[in-house]
Amino acid sequence: MAIYDTIIKGGTIFDGTRGPRFTGDIGIKNGHINHIDRDGKLDPESADKVIDASGLNVCPGFVDLHTHYDAQIQWDPYATLSGWHGVTSIVLGNCGFGFAPMAPELRERAMLMMSRVEAIPLDSMKAGMKWEWESFPEWLDFLDRTPLGVNVLSYVPISPIMITVMGLDEAKQRNPTREETTEMCRLLDEALDAGACGWSAQRLGKDQYAVQRDYDGTPMVTDTMSDDLCMAFAEVIGKRGAGNIQLTQVNNYHFIEQLARVSGQPLIFNAIASNDYRPHSFRELIQWVEQCQANGSPVWGQAAVVGNDEYFMLADYNLLDGTDEWRAITLGSVEERIEQMQKPENREALRKHYDHGRTPIVTGPVSKFEVKVAINPENKKYEGKSIVEAGEMMGKHPMDAMLDIAIKDNLQTTFYHPPYNTNKGHAKEILDCEYAIPGVSDGGAHTKYITIGRYTTEFIAKTVREDALISLEEAHYRLSAMPAKCAGFKDRGTLVQGAPADILVYDYANLNVTPDEPIIAHDFPAGEWRRVQYAEGYRYIMVNGTLTFIDGECTGATSGQLLRHGQGTKMSTLQSQSS
Repeated sequence: MAIYDTIIKGGTIFDGTRGPRFTGDIGIKNGHINHIDRDGKLDPESADKVIDASGLNVCPGFVDLHTHYDAQIQWDPYATLSGWHGVTSIVLGNCGFGFAPMAPELRERAMLMMSRVEAIPLDSMKAGMKWEWESFPEWLDFLDRTPLGVNVLSYVPISPIMITVMGLDEAKQRNPTREETTEMCRLLDEALDAGACGWSAQRLGKDQYAVQRDYDGTPMVTDTMSDDLCMAFAEVIGKRGAGNIQLTQVNNYHFIEQLARVSGQPLIFNAIASNDYRPHSFRELIQWVEQCQANGSPVWGQAAVVGNDEYFMLADYNLLDGTDEWRAITLGSVEERIEQMQKPENREALRKHYDHGRTPIVTGPVSKFEVKVAINPENKKYEGKSIVEAGEMMGKHPMDAMLDIAIKDNLQTTFYHPPYNTNKGHAKEILDCEYAIPGVSDGGAHTKYITIGRYTTEFIAKTVREDALISLEEAHYRLSAMPAKCAGFKDRGTLVQGAPADILVYDYANLNVTPDEPIIAHDFPAGEWRRVQYAEGYRYIMVNGTLTFIDGECTGATSGQLLRHGQGTKMSTLQSQSS
């Protein structure tokens, strides 16, 4: 009988602890790392399978803290794009958004909500979601019996809890009573007892910062939740002495620090992002996070580390919702949007918005918008042109030019806004912060606009290899051990004896995102499409000791697990087979 199920032999090992790389062998048994031999002397005859890692890097699987795969995981066990890019563990339920607890009569409304706030295709949700749960513990039970190609941890999203107790309209219009607060805290406790890792919320208020809104254009229920309610949820974590908080917020940072102090557990703040036009903004956040930690408040900042460019169509784009001027023309059906775009008062408001140099919070300057792909032959001459250049060709204001092109294409024109976080010096400043976690993939959300799920590959290939902003040892700590620690993963994120075998073997020189620009894939339920970018250079991706991808090809193995309280409860596939 073989001593090991698999030996990874002769690779350059980055164990995720920040320790120096070394060449050695890893012996895997029953889904765990059984032995690490720094002398590289494990006998190949002692294993059922040997992976030759000579000339390759071996590292812990990546941990993606900020995803919205709550719907997609039901039809895509590998949570792609993340699963293609070396991610072996994900966290669901971010920003306070999710599908549990959820009464049957609220399901349709919940899907409408997510089709706007996170731009998940509605028809795909209707066709692909199973809806075999109502309570949050039942949601985790559902995930536990669902085939998974990655490990899954879940926050308790606060929005469904508020809606369950108060009703959608009431939750948006008033503060809860004492009895309602008690019931919401009970539901949170119940969910944490069942295995959730903490709770999450988006608090963006009612003004221009509320860029991620409900399908009717109103703020989400958590956007206007009171400080008192937020503090009550933090107290639940504090009393338990376990769990963490994920919070998306843009102001009142002193209150966030108080939340972290009351909970006594990590608070993961979203997000730190450089901005070529406003560098002071991310510097203030870095200083704040470092000061929080110095004061004993465990605040960690998730940092956007890839280009923030987007490809979008005005038929369905939602990330201009933070301004009244744009929201007036981007709600409703295509026909309703076109009708609003043709109203003189809306045109005039957008022209003034543009002329005063106002910039939507997530797109950078509107003057940089480009016409990427036009549909109508008459619009083809504008491809590759900015809306400013198109306006000059048409003799029109740039906003009129953009809208006229879009209308002629029935809002199917693909526009592009280039990245506005391109300064390498700014990126280095963020990475110099000890408490900045690379990420914010938004995996599973905004699927027709962004492909940020590539961030892990790009971080290694560009930030480390090309730009030399950080060492590989530090990069593997930031991509695996650091996020695992903050979100409460047990024994994951490092390659140490006894840890679950979530392992990547990759070709450093040839690791890349491919193609250079996103392409369209029609691989969602109900014939829906999304933009994707793949990875090359990952020779082997292993989840709990079983290979899920070999040279980019999926093996079909579903060795991922639901992690209750950060820990898997199932035997690995190999262990069950050998029993």
